[in-house]
Amino acid sequence: MNVHKNFEKTLEAVRSEKISLPPIPSPENLDSNNFFSSGYGKIEYDIITYENLDAKNGLEYYNSKIVLGYDESIQKYQALEGAAYFTSHSLIMLDPEEKDYIPSSFLTFYFYTRSKTILENSEYIKSVDTSSNPEDVSDFTNEQFESAYKKDYANDRSYLISKCPPNSILFVDGPLIGAQMSEYTVKMNHALLEKNIVPIFFIKNSSSNLVIDNVSELRSKFNSDMHWSYQFLKQGQRTNFFKYTDKTNSSFSKVFCYLKPFKNRSPQRVEIHTKTYEMYKNEIDSIMNLVYYFLLVHGDVNNPQVRPVAIAEMYARHTLNVFNIYEMVNSTKLTPTMNEVRGFK
Repeated sequence: MNVHKNFEKTLEAVRSEKISLPPIPSPENLDSNNFFSSGYGKIEYDIITYENLDAKNGLEYYNSKIVLGYDESIQKYQALEGAAYFTSHSLIMLDPEEKDYIPSSFLTFYFYTRSKTILENSEYIKSVDTSSNPEDVSDFTNEQFESAYKKDYANDRSYLISKCPPNSILFVDGPLIGAQMSEYTVKMNHALLEKNIVPIFFIKNSSSNLVIDNVSELRSKFNSDMHWSYQFLKQGQRTNFFKYTDKTNSSFSKVFCYLKPFKNRSPQRVEIHTKTYEMYKNEIDSIMNLVYYFLLVHGDVNNPQVRPVAIAEMYARHTLNVFNIYEMVNSTKLTPTMNEVRGFK
């Protein structure tokens, strides 16, 4: 368990302002890839088909690998004076000998404001103007606070993930490419590859239409790619791989497929950076079988996740509870907004 070096100092800076945060946090989801239009880039594929997955092969592959999972838990508190973010980053490693989970957590706290008066009182309170896009600071918007936070979030996530041992496989909850996080995530991906770490990204909920808009025989027949893959796949199957390349930045490139672990349940999208795919092409089938194996091991048909990510999520949430974030929030004097007081999220 690690706590950011400025955690206590930031909390004390917020307390000293004699304002109070609301008692109820707002949910914060950084998965900005819920909708992905076909207009952003180019899609390539050989043939529309499916592959049967082999969980037994996945288990055999797992026995020769170090496997890790990453997830985070975020609590956001919106006040009149600004926005506070508590984040628990969680990385778990499966012990290759004991087959047990070894957790590592990193807890951070940031407060962002546009008030120069508040900023002048402490170096530990962050400015939205200087942390986010300088061309987009004309309005007091949630997007500006989110943009400022994402920069710090990405740096902290990279710090924890940099602790991954070499020659391993890392499962990450969330998209590889998605709005503001794309640059940070691609940079992190390349750094991991230098250590022979294979990053695999998972998206459970998405309205992306990249496939159905670019495959003529599917166009206008389905609501989304998830809708199509649900109809197309049987349990224990995945689609062929598709390659996506951004029109303006070719480094924003990924290879992805849809995978259906359980009958009558929505598929998931599995994403790999194109560079990762090219480096580990000979192992991709075994990696996908490993993914299927861990989905079955977790066994939750109502919330299908690869087991390492599910355990990382549990540790992330538990860390926030252990540190009693609610008590910390009550110790501040930040004034909640009306929606926070009424419980709107």
